[in-house]
Amino acid sequence: MAFPVVNGMRGIEFGSPGENREYLNSLVLDANKRATAGHFKHDYEDQGEPLEHVGEKLAMLDSNGSHVGTLLITRAELVRFADVSDEFAIAEGEGEVTGDEYRAGYKPMWERMGYEVTDDTIVATVYFDLFEDLRKN
Repeated sequence: MAFPVVNGMRGIEFGSPGENREYLNSLVLDANKRATAGHFKHDYEDQGEPLEHVGEKLAMLDSNGSHVGTLLITRAELVRFADVSDEFAIAEGEGEVTGDEYRAGYKPMWERMGYEVTDDTIVATVYFDLFEDLRKN
């Protein structure tokens, strides 16, 4: 499934719909999460999607497909799974503070999804800033 397009931007949907997505979205909207990762083969190549680029804006979607925030890409890189950095783990804002902790969490998650994960698996690491918070206050 290709990335949805919302308001002329590619959409980004964190985690699984429901409690997981709403939790991850809150980490972004409350300034704790400033990066995300994707399994390049499954999340990009198989979907025919290019890697995000610096300056691109993404529509962050909630579980209902509503546009709740706009993200501005500040950096996007392809790295080997074994080389995901501590800097990335911290920026992801999900509690991991080292690349080793990141790998320990993502390897079993991606394997449960049926993705092959080795040290040489290519990971898309995408850094962003919150450009616009569209929550209704």
